Amino acid sequence: MFDVEKLAVLATEYCVPVSEGKKIGIIGNIVATPLIQQVFKQILLKGGYPEPRLSVDGLEELLFIHGTDKQITFVSPFKRFFFSEIDAIIQIFAENNTKRLSTVLPTKLKQYAASQREIIEIHVKRHLKLGGWTLLPYPTQAFAQEAEMSLFEYQDFITKACFLDKQDPVKEWKDLSKTQENIALRLNKAKNMRFVGEDTDLRINVEGRTWVNCDGHLNMPDGEVFTTPLENSAEGQIRFTYPGIYMGREVQNIILTFQNGEVIKAEAQKGEDLLNEILKADEGAKRIGEIAIGTNIGIDRFTKNMLFDEKMGYCIHLALGLAPPESGGKNQSSIHWDLLKDMRTGEIYADNELVYEKGKFTF
Repeated sequence: MFDVEKLAVLATEYCVPVSEGKKIGIIGNIVATPLIQQVFKQILLKGGYPEPRLSVDGLEELLFIHGTDKQITFVSPFKRFFFSEIDAIIQIFAENNTKRLSTVLPTKLKQYAASQREIIEIHVKRHLKLGGWTLLPYPTQAFAQEAEMSLFEYQDFITKACFLDKQDPVKEWKDLSKTQENIALRLNKAKNMRFVGEDTDLRINVEGRTWVNCDGHLNMPDGEVFTTPLENSAEGQIRFTYPGIYMGREVQNIILTFQNGEVIKAEAQKGEDLLNEILKADEGAKRIGEIAIGTNIGIDRFTKNMLFDEKMGYCIHLALGLAPPESGGKNQSSIHWDLLKDMRTGEIYADNELVYEKGKFTF
């Protein structure tokens, strides 16, 4: 059985440490009720004030089917108040149907994403910058099916990815944090980075930017180091090994070509229309908001769930759109779309020095 209590303890002691008097938001679909209940309990035991904001299947689909443009782009003052006043957020990622938005017009998805920019900016300023947010997984049949596993296999997969199979998960995450800190220290010395692989030769400038150690506080599971390139520096081409997943829809075999930091050519074997709609979301959607290297060897397969996939220990991922502020990035956008590339046959160079080869760091 999946140990929801152990995950809730990890979330409230390590990911978002809960202390006396803190207002902690719990966001999630009621399909994750067992985990929601345990998180609620742990917040109470630590003297905090849990504030659930729960969703029900079908509401988002109904909005896109029956909502007018004004309704789709409406920003609720209650939602604004919640994100403005809550001290920290524990968000639970759970779906009963990962394809629920597959038939929604790309223009409507674009409308909605653009309308939420104000909420995203509040969230980034109040929670992401201050370490007051984490995203937890909850195993569902839908996620298991997407990953081509049984539910029992998927529960075991999440357990290993979050180090819940270890006697002391908190210690395991602290150890990984130290390893990643050494990686970040080395990469912070670099000015120019080059990523080479199948159909890929991408060059970026990272001078003055910071490589950030992602060690399980913002996402669980975690395991990556990332930075943001200078906005006009990206040059070259990258082909992504795995499908890009955008609001439940797949875009396959994506190839992006960059010049002066901007996508000048975008191709996809499947979903090219959606790809181009996403790139038109706003000016920042055409630029790189993040480049990252995964380190979590407990995640050993692609599951179509970016919460796990972007952390794979032999992959890099590139995000189009909004730049995480802690890396020093300035790119603004209503989207932040992660795209994943297998690097088991690739190389990474820092100022012409080989620092990563065949899925492993060389130092």
